[in-house]
Amino acid sequence: MELTGTQVIKAPRAEVWRRLNDPSTLQKCLPGCEQYQKAEDDSYDAVIVAAIGPIKARFKGTARFSDLREGLGYRIEGSGTGGMAGFGKLGADVRLEDIDGGTTLHYAAVAQMGGKLAQFGSRLVGAVANNKFLADFFSRFEQLVLDNPET
Repeated sequence: MELTGTQVIKAPRAEVWRRLNDPSTLQKCLPGCEQYQKAEDDSYDAVIVAAIGPIKARFKGTARFSDLREGLGYRIEGSGTGGMAGFGKLGADVRLEDIDGGTTLHYAAVAQMGGKLAQFGSRLVGAVANNKFLADFFSRFEQLVLDNPET
């Protein structure tokens, strides 16, 4: 399943970059995130409660950032398991671009899933990911950046 898009954030690129690399900001913005903390190997451990269709599960996973280009973007590799609900893997590229009045965040992700999640198919999971999870994340992210600059 592929997820691609852009999001305009009405904040300077340096601030958007700083917040995209701040674990506290990400924990507050990721819907259902109960835990997001740096691990010893420079990856991040996360616990997220998510509902997709009739399945609600607590996913435990890790995220690793690579190809960091200061202020420009990076690559995220992540995986998680939700017990009986199944598992998921994600690879995403994030790129930032200056625009008048803010920053455009471009993303391109490829996700794989197995277990009960896969039974629903990529169409339903993709709709939930795009319409709920990503929309909530970007709404929270921009609000936090605008309401609390440089905190």
